[in-house]
Amino acid sequence: MPIQQLPPHVAAQIAAGEVIERPASVVKELVENSLDASATSIAVSIREGGVAEIGVTDDGCGIAPDELCLAFRHHATSKLATVEDLNTVSTLGFRGEALPSVAAVARVVCTTRPTNTESGARIEFRYGACVGQWHQGCPPGTSVQVADLFGELPARRKFLRSAAAETARIQEVITRYGLAHPEVRFTLSVDGREAISTPGSGRLQDAILSIYGAEVAGRMLPVSLTDGEVAVDGYTGAPDLNRRNRSYTTLLVNRRWVYDRSIYYAIEQAYQGTLPDRRFPFAVINISVPTDQVDVNSHPTKREVRFRDGDRLFSRVQRAVREALIAHAPVRTAARSFAPVDAGPQPPASPETPRLPAINVTLPRTDAIALPRTDGIALPATALAPTEGSFRDVLAGLRVVGQIRQTYIVAEGRSGMYLIDQHAAHECVVFDQIRRRMQGGRRPSQPLLAPLTAELSAAQAVTMDSYADLLADYGFVLDHFGDNAWLVRALPAELAARANPDPAVALSDLLDAVAVEQVVMEREDALAATVACHGSVRAGMTLAPEEMDALLRQLETTENPHNCPHGRPTVIHFSEYQLEREFGRR
Repeated sequence: MPIQQLPPHVAAQIAAGEVIERPASVVKELVENSLDASATSIAVSIREGGVAEIGVTDDGCGIAPDELCLAFRHHATSKLATVEDLNTVSTLGFRGEALPSVAAVARVVCTTRPTNTESGARIEFRYGACVGQWHQGCPPGTSVQVADLFGELPARRKFLRSAAAETARIQEVITRYGLAHPEVRFTLSVDGREAISTPGSGRLQDAILSIYGAEVAGRMLPVSLTDGEVAVDGYTGAPDLNRRNRSYTTLLVNRRWVYDRSIYYAIEQAYQGTLPDRRFPFAVINISVPTDQVDVNSHPTKREVRFRDGDRLFSRVQRAVREALIAHAPVRTAARSFAPVDAGPQPPASPETPRLPAINVTLPRTDAIALPRTDGIALPATALAPTEGSFRDVLAGLRVVGQIRQTYIVAEGRSGMYLIDQHAAHECVVFDQIRRRMQGGRRPSQPLLAPLTAELSAAQAVTMDSYADLLADYGFVLDHFGDNAWLVRALPAELAARANPDPAVALSDLLDAVAVEQVVMEREDALAATVACHGSVRAGMTLAPEEMDALLRQLETTENPHNCPHGRPTVIHFSEYQLEREFGRR
């Protein structure tokens, strides 16, 4: 074919494909325009997944009648004028491509009236061609009706998914922007039925409640951190509020819904040691940064952004979420009521009665911070667990009652019964002790009376090579003895107190375990978690009352008493209400 200039309408439809991929793209662009117009109420309606019809109506500032036709031309915008303005973009839309791209692939009717005029205007397009423009009475604001999307582009339409799938994508857009702008009232109507409605009260808690329900809202913890010009705020879920994928994590930058793999990972890293494997947090996090520190012009749909100092931002987000979890996470409540069952014959108690080694740790107390509440909104009794203050306050008020199956410590608090997993709790204590000792540069170890030889497998030898220096830092004294053999001369003090009678076997087990831990943990934490696990009291060990009480006091002083390093909870709460209901008192 000879080189030729494409007809304008063909070029427009091709260019529109970069901006308008599916019905959700139309909704996103129009909603962003409404938000930039300072709307306080945005109503969205769709039919047949948005393919048949999309309507977006707002009460924003509107468009002047003499600018209405210009608004549908390519590269026409009121949001920037020079290239330099791209360095400080503060609006959601700015390229001047949304309206002409939508008009190029559908039938569009736009009715608008500025707040300072008494009459409005109406303009119609049919697949890029202007049908007409005239004056029309209408309320202040803008209403855009989009029909028969991709009607003249069957190749594009056949790649759309089912109406239900496209509806789900549109619901996601409204959900994200409802969370990003809680001061705006959003409604979404699907085939004549209201699917989403946010109150527009300005409180993020209310938006979360209206979108996700009372149970989720009651388990969200406030996040707030300001560091120089950067602020991180929002809500993140308690560790037991988790999901199978990342779709329940909403990331915002200057109230713009974005996707950033690094920041998502920062949020997940903040939960390290508190979430089960392959589970992801529930969070709504907004990052406020100076506009010249973020590039929002790096992606055709403005979904991805670039930060000038991404590494520092990563650490700030991680720290903000981690501090929120440590300060506000409540005691985990039993998911369902318990009922008596016939568990069969019980194993005999161990004849051994090992004792919990003394661990002297003195750390400053953390001030109690009340759990977040949704003022003015009634929550069900199951939405929030009864609380006695912060997690540490709960631990401080517990009275040890006894031990079950030489595994769980039974304690009483002001709001019910608490079961403490003795291994998870002591593992948490030892892990915290090891990390603090390493930060202080101390390496206490227990020399062996005679060195023992450890024969390692090929995989263990690879792990050994990777961890040799770190193992020495943690208190191991090891000498290479040829091929895959090593001499064990000393063990960390924590591991020596609880290790297998054969230290060589203990080292072998440790290398196997740490290879698995490193898949989901940082290198140093993986080793500390493994040493803590091997150096902690086990299930099946009988503890004296004073040992159980000492363990609770030690757990109270740890940095994160909620979970062991592997993510298992240390304490489970059975409320007074649950107990009374099971015994027929309620």
